[in-house]
Amino acid sequence: MTIEELIENFELLGDWEERYAYLIDLGKKLPGLPEADKTEENRVHGCQAMVWLKMNPEAAHPDRLRIQADSDAFIVRGLIAVVMILFDGKTPAEILQADGKSIFSKLGLDQHLSPTRKNGLFSMLERIRALAAARAVNAATAA
Repeated sequence: MTIEELIENFELLGDWEERYAYLIDLGKKLPGLPEADKTEENRVHGCQAMVWLKMNPEAAHPDRLRIQADSDAFIVRGLIAVVMILFDGKTPAEILQADGKSIFSKLGLDQHLSPTRKNGLFSMLERIRALAAARAVNAATAA
């Protein structure tokens, strides 16, 4: 699914109860993260729920990054699904140029999430940007 399709799907849903249900459904479809990867090193701090996130180069296209993430909260798993639609499979440069906050604003999530959920969402965005920046630096020094 593209971000444009996600925005369109959100617009088709009438109220926020339906949108939350849709987010939860997206989260249920996530493959999750193996228990061995649910470590302190992969934990995203700043989230009310437990969130783990890791990013690795794609096997077939090492310049592209694959995101794996999981949470113990259904709504947060839905937010992870949205984050993955935005960033999964992108290059570090594409990730660093993307404006995740404006996309969440277009979806209306900035107005309908509790302050703690919003803080957790922004912590995930910051973590992804930091991991992408580290990959970009590593790629530049290896070249």
